Amino acid sequence: MAQVVFSDLLSLYMRRIRASASGVATEIGMSREAVNNWRNGLSVPHARSRDRVVACARYLRLTEAEANRLLGAAGLPPEFPLQAETASAAAPFAAFQDRLFAQLAQAVPYSIALLLSPAHWGQPPFRQELLQRAKAQYGEGAVLHIQPPYSVSTAPAEYFAAIGRQCGLVNVATDYEFESALERRLLAGERLFCLVSRFEQGTAQLRETLAGILRSLSEMHSGRLHLLLCGGEALADLKYRSGDLSLLNIAQVNHWPDPSLQDLALLACLRWPAQVWPQPVLAALQEISGGHPALFEEGLQWLVEHAQRDGAGLDATQARGDALRTHLAGSPRLWQAFLPRAQAPACRTRLQQLLQSDDLGRARPYLQDDMLRGLFWDNLIRVRGTGDAARLHWRCDAIRDAGLMVLQACANA
Repeated sequence: MAQVVFSDLLSLYMRRIRASASGVATEIGMSREAVNNWRNGLSVPHARSRDRVVACARYLRLTEAEANRLLGAAGLPPEFPLQAETASAAAPFAAFQDRLFAQLAQAVPYSIALLLSPAHWGQPPFRQELLQRAKAQYGEGAVLHIQPPYSVSTAPAEYFAAIGRQCGLVNVATDYEFESALERRLLAGERLFCLVSRFEQGTAQLRETLAGILRSLSEMHSGRLHLLLCGGEALADLKYRSGDLSLLNIAQVNHWPDPSLQDLALLACLRWPAQVWPQPVLAALQEISGGHPALFEEGLQWLVEHAQRDGAGLDATQARGDALRTHLAGSPRLWQAFLPRAQAPACRTRLQQLLQSDDLGRARPYLQDDMLRGLFWDNLIRVRGTGDAARLHWRCDAIRDAGLMVLQACANA
């Protein structure tokens, strides 16, 4: 297969939404000349510019698979590892997706669900699988997919015109026209399913307007409009911060689950289909990585490379747990997450205390502590236990090792 050239891929994605070099440059914090150099093949992104490429992918409204492809063409690690580009008969997280759609179908009087996912899972994860399930349940023409524009400079009229086009609605230039056009379909007796992916893109004001319109239509046409809104911290804020006044206070909340060993085995086979993965090896990697998708993918890559280098089977790598843990603790993703929190002395002291604790406190539907909330959405801590026994813990020791190394590096700077 011919290697994909970054400049060709970037040009293709820019042409698709008619994005200009100046528009991309403004959104990702670079000069127009630098973006043109990327597009014309005069330069490629450096590893230090990976966050700019990720921002570019968001601005261009790329799917998770397309974002991974753009990063890969630049020789950079994927943003959403372990997500297949096509649905598989043995799909990971199949049972969770079954429960999600069953819950939405049975929800009365308001069929509104939130699907919240932390970093590196996507918003939502396995989007194509979710859309395929929706089409099977509601019918091809009854499934709408909204992905709000990324740019925070988008005017309200352009924002809703773009969303109207995504829904196949004509003559939409304002929020009112979008609401009216969607309502006409509901008044005609249609039963619609709407998936809103990456809900938190754009400005807070436009997000709230969109949420208000969808909630209003759901209330007025109970049982006819089924909504699945996908996002992370900003979507959770819209659910919890305003209490009973929240626009989404009637929505049911679902968190993307941690992968089971079976899920991880399916993901490993999708990522390396020619490789045989012994279950004890995957179980050991699950524990070392804490089920973090990016760390799990990096661990799989490490195991394959070392098995090939040593000429031994994957079983021989089970004794290398300490070396693998050290490798994962050096992940650039972890350092990128910890470094901003280790800059200010007050934050550094608080982070030091948390890294030295095995138990980080009681888990709640919404974490008031800013640092704990940020660590949760960065996928560095997780909930163990249920109900009153649910507690917050570091996802794995490799993550704690990375945090302590970052603190030490900042202290020595």
